[in-house]
Amino acid sequence: MGACRGTGENPGGVIVQTLMQNFTASDGLRLSYVIDDHTDPWRPVETKETLFLLHAVLGSSRRFYRWIPELSRHIRVVRLDMRGHGESGVPDETQFSFQRLIDDVLELAHHLQCPRFHLAGSSAGAIIATQIALDHPQRVKTLATFAATPGLANTNIDHGQWITSVKSKGLRGFFENTISERFPPGADPGFVQWFIDEACRTDEDFFCRFVPVMRQVNQTARLHEIRQPMLVVVPDEDPHISLEQYQVVKTHAPHSEFVIYHGYQHNITDAVPQRCAGELLRFLRQHGVVQ
Repeated sequence: MGACRGTGENPGGVIVQTLMQNFTASDGLRLSYVIDDHTDPWRPVETKETLFLLHAVLGSSRRFYRWIPELSRHIRVVRLDMRGHGESGVPDETQFSFQRLIDDVLELAHHLQCPRFHLAGSSAGAIIATQIALDHPQRVKTLATFAATPGLANTNIDHGQWITSVKSKGLRGFFENTISERFPPGADPGFVQWFIDEACRTDEDFFCRFVPVMRQVNQTARLHEIRQPMLVVVPDEDPHISLEQYQVVKTHAPHSEFVIYHGYQHNITDAVPQRCAGELLRFLRQHGVVQ
């Protein structure tokens, strides 16, 4: 079943706790997560489906704040702070790899007694979600990716230039100089400032370790293995990833549904969060996951 238990359950089996919770990964690092569940409280927990949301690099579970009202009324949502992000611990050199990011999600699912689940991710979070679907297809019921290629190897991102910029200007300077590459003109200044403040909570040294690891990932040759229902949502005005590069997923994962958001840059999950959440909910309804 899609059931998922956690420390926020009441005696009736319904998760009512939405505060940050913690668990310890197998390598000893403390990871934080949030469970949002506003489904009907009289439904047995064993009958409920569970969706894991995986955020982008320099993000956290907080960046999905406008997705939750749309989704959690219909499905239990688990939001993990990726290691090195949000409230989770920062890994040392021995505690970080692409495989470790995958293991964190699987270990959290085990911690919550959740054998099968749905996955959705934004950017780097979507790449992690895709790898889990490829390596553990028996665990993943549906997959949804937003603004993601099959690994950063398939992009025009100059990760060396990004790292140089961060080291010279700091994360805040990096974001303030590149914010126009992320959101269209007219974006709410208050939101933009919050977005930058949130991103700057990330450890700069960890970011400089994170990007080269993701840059090595290339899932293209395995995309044909995906048999789960898959939703792919991409923007068409991303300055670092062309529409043709995004369409690699459409070409190699023939069973996927490919949706283009016209006129948007990379950060669609932040720029139009309710639209993205609604798209995901429509997809889940289409496949009989929610009513």
